[in-house]
Amino acid sequence: MVNEKSEESSQQNSQSKESELSIGEILCRPAEEFTNDPTIEIAWMSTAIRHMEAYYKLITSIKNSDVIRLTQNDDHIYEEFRKQFPDLKIESLTEEMIKSNEAKEQWREFCMKMKDKMEDFNFATLMRLNSHSDYKEENTIVVPRAQFLAIEIARNREGHNSDLPPIQE
Repeated sequence: MVNEKSEESSQQNSQSKESELSIGEILCRPAEEFTNDPTIEIAWMSTAIRHMEAYYKLITSIKNSDVIRLTQNDDHIYEEFRKQFPDLKIESLTEEMIKSNEAKEQWREFCMKMKDKMEDFNFATLMRLNSHSDYKEENTIVVPRAQFLAIEIARNREGHNSDLPPIQE
């Protein structure tokens, strides 16, 4: 009986190591080989919507948005953002300003600098294009969390989130 349990445990450990190897091998495969898992997409959407609602409630309930702190590293994020994007007009963005090939390269560089300064720096996050409007389909884009935080910290500090309509319940 003891030998059977020991043998069973040994088999489970061996299978676990094989699974870990398989996962490691899978993660090295090209992204094109993967399909979207609906359960993961639903979980992401649920998290993104909760975050969006909480953030919008925060910025519409505090009149002086320049006092809002989104992370413990807001000062550093803002300084690095404005160093890398000194002329970016964050009040009203376009998808082209965010997703063009040139912009993607600049943002990728910025996001990689921020990976140790924030949790989940590359988590897909919903962001408003126009800072004077709420979250609507035509005013919302999906960006990495580092990009969302950099732009929204700047919008708060530069006074672009001060005239928003409250949430319609």
